[in-house]
Amino acid sequence: MTRRTLAVISAGLSQPSSTRLLADQLAEATRDELVRRGAEVELRVVDLREYAHDVVNNLLTGFAPAALREVLDSVTGADGIIAVTPIFSASYNGLFKSFFDVLDAESLIDRPVLIAATGGTARHSLALEHAVRPMFSYLRAVVVPTAVFAAPEDWSGGTADGALRGRIRRAAGELADQIDRRLPATGPADPFALTTDFLQMLGRDDVPVTPGRTGAPPAPGSARAGSPPG
Repeated sequence: MTRRTLAVISAGLSQPSSTRLLADQLAEATRDELVRRGAEVELRVVDLREYAHDVVNNLLTGFAPAALREVLDSVTGADGIIAVTPIFSASYNGLFKSFFDVLDAESLIDRPVLIAATGGTARHSLALEHAVRPMFSYLRAVVVPTAVFAAPEDWSGGTADGALRGRIRRAAGELADQIDRRLPATGPADPFALTTDFLQMLGRDDVPVTPGRTGAPPAPGSARAGSPPG
């Protein structure tokens, strides 16, 4: 069984939060779709309000506190991301944008992302297309076609109504498709991993290495390769 991880990011500021409620329903629908395809799914839910001070400190100092670093690694090492923000002044809120500002600029390349938002009226739904989607396109993530917006009238007794439920299922299926066609994620990139060998680091990648030369491995069968002759 293939193991998959799904990072679920909610930028809601209130508690309880309709943004978190939408994020949970999108996560549940995506998990069910991946399980149906034979995957074992781990959900990593991130309530950004809990890390607001750490995000600001990271912006000011350039260093992530340990708790925030763990969250950043869980997001960049996930197979797919669900990102949900409330709409303020016709765009994502500041906490949502600041969180993605502190991510490494190349950490989401080719990462499947489902975007969603909540707002006071359906008129705010266009913010998903003119603000949220362009941000992830800039980060070179793969944003699924269906974006999900939920206004107050879309909820009935704390659950999604028929139209919203249909959008959730469609978007979840698209995200599952993108995740399913990729190899499982191996976790966040190691910032200390070497991408060049030692000679390249010295600027000597164009110098041929000949057997027997000082610093080069001895040729098989040479005196240096084994015991000295008796």
